[in-house]
Amino acid sequence: MNLVIALDLPSSAENLRLAESLAGYDNLWMKVGFRTYIRDGRNFLDTLKTINPHFKVFLDLKLYDIPNTMADAAAEIAELGVEMFNIHASAGERAMRTVMERLEPYGKERPLVLAVTALTSFSEEEFRKIYEKGIDEKAEQFARMSYAAGLDGVVCSAFESRAIKAATAETFLTLSPGIRPFGEDAGDQQRVADLEFAAGEKVDFPVVGRPVYRAEDPAAKVKRILDTIEQIQTRSKEK
Repeated sequence: MNLVIALDLPSSAENLRLAESLAGYDNLWMKVGFRTYIRDGRNFLDTLKTINPHFKVFLDLKLYDIPNTMADAAAEIAELGVEMFNIHASAGERAMRTVMERLEPYGKERPLVLAVTALTSFSEEEFRKIYEKGIDEKAEQFARMSYAAGLDGVVCSAFESRAIKAATAETFLTLSPGIRPFGEDAGDQQRVADLEFAAGEKVDFPVVGRPVYRAEDPAAKVKRILDTIEQIQTRSKEK
């Protein structure tokens, strides 16, 4: 499991202070979303790398447009030097294939590309009103489509991760937002899970936001999370 920290605080200064407090950890991913990127732009991404050049960046912009526009945007994102970004599976297989084709010139240097299946803020009822299918069924359908289009993985809740890997491949990555490591308050998320559950469901990238940045000591909270991940993985290897 690769821990992803969501930099979702109200200001650039707050996000950078959080990143600075975690500078001692070389194995962290930093999630940069809409608000942060629109407000702070490329300079923010570059500053993260100066805080710790080992930080990896997940640019969480969820691209959704016509295929060529998405592909153009994907190429620009690749030029930013981030390690991962996402698009919406709802854009369709042709759009996803077009994105991956546009990134071919980058070879092994291209960022990982994940497709959003069902946002973790959706309840089952809300999701059905839009997609006319249940979350589990549609998420798996989107995952199969993403896999066929050559993407690296999907964004899904921990509850869909195992089934998605079974329907695609064990190496097909799953990134799960809304992780509450030790059962913290769910907030506005509907489908949340703790670390033990996420690990059991084979989540590759657990995303943690509020439980870290609202902690009295974020660095200590991250250490506890990383230690727990290590313990879970050790137990898993011993089985």
